[in-house]
Amino acid sequence: MRYTYLVLACAGITAACSQSKPAPPPAVKIVRDTVVVRDPEVDRRAARLELQLMARDAQIEDLQSRLEDTRAEVVRAMAKLQSVASRAQAASAMAEAEVILQTLKTSTSQDPPPEVTQVTRLVRQSSTEFDKQNYGGALYLANQAKTVASSYRGRLGMNNQEARPGETLFAVPIKLKTTTKGNVREGPGTNFSVSFSADANSSITAYSYADGWIRITDDSTGRSGWIHRTLVARP
Repeated sequence: MRYTYLVLACAGITAACSQSKPAPPPAVKIVRDTVVVRDPEVDRRAARLELQLMARDAQIEDLQSRLEDTRAEVVRAMAKLQSVASRAQAASAMAEAEVILQTLKTSTSQDPPPEVTQVTRLVRQSSTEFDKQNYGGALYLANQAKTVASSYRGRLGMNNQEARPGETLFAVPIKLKTTTKGNVREGPGTNFSVSFSADANSSITAYSYADGWIRITDDSTGRSGWIHRTLVARP
C-alpha cells in the first residue's frame, strides 16, 4: 500500500513539474510627456510685434499706391500741357535709366530687391509715354527711375561694393547702437576678415541684412561693414 501511495505521489509531482510556467506579465511602457514652458509676456510681445508689422506693411502698401497714382497724374498733366521737354532729352534720360537698370540686375542676387522691380516698371512706363510722344512724361518717369536706383545704390553702398547673395535692403535706414564691443567684418559671416571693431554704445546706421548679419556704417567714423544682429539694438 505504501508503495502505491509513493508511486501516486511521484506521479503527481512529475505532472506538476511538467506543466508550463505562466507567461510573464507584459512590460509596461512609460510615456514621458514633454512640457513646453512658455513665457506669457514673451507671447504677448510677439503678438504685439506681429500686429505692428502687419500695420506697417499695410501703410507701406497704401503709400506705394498713392505714389503710383500721383506719378500717373503728373504724367497725364504733362501730356495735356505739351511739355517743352524735347525728344532728345527724354531719349537721353531713358538711356541712362536703362543702363542703371541693367547694372542693378547684374549686381544683385537671384532674388532681386523691390527697387529693381520698381525701376523696371518706371523704365517701361517711360518708354510707353515716349511712344505716345509725351516726351515730358517720358522724361519725368525716366528721372524717377534714376532717383529710385540712386537711392538703392546709395543705401547699399554700391559705389565700391556689390550686393551680397541673399542681401535685403531695409525699407529705410535704421538707427542702431552696439550693445557691446564687437567685430565689424568685410562680409556677412565669420569667414570674412575683420574690418574694424566697434565700441559698445556706438551709434551706427543699418542699411540691409543677410541671414543674421547687418550691413552698417559707423556714424562717427563713416566706416562700413557687417556686424552680427546679436551685437546691436535700437537706441
